[in-house]
Amino acid sequence: MKTKILLFFVIFLASWLYGQSLSGPEIIEKVDNYLNPETCWAKSKMTIQTSSGKERTFVYESWSKNHDEKNLIRYLEPIRVKNQATLMHNYADDIWMYFPRTRRVRKLATHAKKQKMEGSDFSYEDMGAGDSFIKDYTCKRLEDQSLEDRQCYLVEMHRKSNADISYSRLKMYILKENFVPVRVEYYDEDHPDRLLKTLIQSDIRIFDGIPTAMKMIMINEIDNSETKMEFIEVKYNIEIDDALFTERGLKE
Repeated sequence: MKTKILLFFVIFLASWLYGQSLSGPEIIEKVDNYLNPETCWAKSKMTIQTSSGKERTFVYESWSKNHDEKNLIRYLEPIRVKNQATLMHNYADDIWMYFPRTRRVRKLATHAKKQKMEGSDFSYEDMGAGDSFIKDYTCKRLEDQSLEDRQCYLVEMHRKSNADISYSRLKMYILKENFVPVRVEYYDEDHPDRLLKTLIQSDIRIFDGIPTAMKMIMINEIDNSETKMEFIEVKYNIEIDDALFTERGLKE
């Protein structure tokens, strides 16, 4: 019995020391690894609540590959947008949209990644910029925090001078137990003290060995609106044909 207690203490102490030694960039690298698996398929529900209290709901399928470098989103509901699709390459730097009524594909301008997706509080950049945390920001670990009695790393991220992104800085609260960011604060591109949006993630479950937040709420602090996203189904590290991420795949 004493041996088991001692072993538990040693494991606990080693885990605590490891957590204490992690730097900001090391924590964000672990977050990035969990958020961006090699491939992912999901069926999701998105509910937009406007400042007037009205709600709009969409259901869509999404596929991603190369650690989120390529993304395809195809809408299933409501009927007015059924089969409408969005293709993103190069972490949302290149975006194409397909409109089934006209059977046409339109390439969007580069700055379109900063626009709202279907009028939601998520931008295309939020949805498809998979490696942005690593590539576009410098990271600094701040004093650890507790959110709802769960221990979190707190990392502040500042935009690099050459990065073409929508936010000047981020503050990310990351669960120590699994490196899932449960709260992310997004600050204005030109005014670093102005909070634009807050992302809250919850209902964390394990799929294919990957901790996954099944519910996400993006709160728009300026417009007093919010968008809720929920995974209905999700699968990771599955075979996805590259042909899906082409103009032809966009139309199918």
